[in-house]
Amino acid sequence: MTVKAILDEKGRDVVTIHPDEAIGDAVRLMASRRIGAVVAVRVDGGIAGILSERDVVRVLAEAGAEALSQPVSSAMTVNVRRARESHTVHELMEIMTEGRFRHLPVEDDGRLAGIVSIGDVVKRRIQDVEREAQEMRQYIATA
Repeated sequence: MTVKAILDEKGRDVVTIHPDEAIGDAVRLMASRRIGAVVAVRVDGGIAGILSERDVVRVLAEAGAEALSQPVSSAMTVNVRRARESHTVHELMEIMTEGRFRHLPVEDDGRLAGIVSIGDVVKRRIQDVEREAQEMRQYIATA
């Protein structure tokens, strides 16, 4: 299964924020949407960074509650790994495991095209394993 198939099934909506908005606004947005990360996008639609729960915890530990008034750009991860629609589930698992992150924006022609979470990847991997097991049972039953 590819990233394109995952996005076609789950949708391409991504919760975004401008890098100049306050971290507190991002935290409220993540809490209200029950998500673990927001993608910071520039005016041109390009990915500027990603702010995850982990980034928020780190900046709160460093600066305390005052951090909530700082811009998202001060705490976001700037060197964001990106997925392409052609990436497979196995490639996503490798990228996410190697980078130790749970959210991977999908980029198409330099613009944000979706986001894939570790939950999406695990769900699709389980579906693949169950399908393979069913195919094996059918093969054995007809042999």
